[in-house]
Amino acid sequence: MMDHDDDLTVEGFADRFVPQGRGDASLYLISPQEVGGDFPDRLRAALGGGEVAAFQLRVKGADQHALARLAEPLQAICADAGTAFIVNDDMGLAKRLGADGVHLGQKDGDPREARALLGPAAQIGVTCHDSRHLAMEAGEAGADYVAFGAFFPTTTKEVSHVPELGILGWWATLFELPCVAIGGITPENGRGLVEAGADFLAVSGSVWNAPDPARVVEAFQPLLKRG
Repeated sequence: MMDHDDDLTVEGFADRFVPQGRGDASLYLISPQEVGGDFPDRLRAALGGGEVAAFQLRVKGADQHALARLAEPLQAICADAGTAFIVNDDMGLAKRLGADGVHLGQKDGDPREARALLGPAAQIGVTCHDSRHLAMEAGEAGADYVAFGAFFPTTTKEVSHVPELGILGWWATLFELPCVAIGGITPENGRGLVEAGADFLAVSGSVWNAPDPARVVEAFQPLLKRG
């Protein structure tokens, strides 16, 4: 059940997941709302150490054509860094851009539909909030990873679901499919999530609100080691 390893092919993202012993965790950056201006330079700096598995383009309320133009340099930066480029919510935009995958909220469509549109190599993630049931459903539908959160207070989005830390351990014990922890994660609070079983830490504000994103990415690295 839910053994979807054949589709975990995006270099630098799911290939870093090692089911046996789960291996070390990885960092998954989520964009701020504003990705124009000097943001491409900030992204390039953040990815410069080659330690970021994935970058998710998450810009709400933008016209798809405008967002596609903004995405072009960001996608190129990710490609140069070996970082998977994931589109939030919009399967159509992911298809248009030839993105490495799409991340779906609970109201953004079915993973099966995304798989049919984007193909077998696409990375498909699903937000599962604090729900074991939703996570199992996502796995059965062919998702490549499930995301739980928000674990900590965050200003990135309105928080209505706060999972217990134990959901990560429960998932890691029973399923090989990677899980992502999200929500208010910083270098100061992320270690416990990795110890609990998170395969990826999804981070936004703590990196992009900092004067030097690369230094924050570097600060996360010791937290990601298991054992």
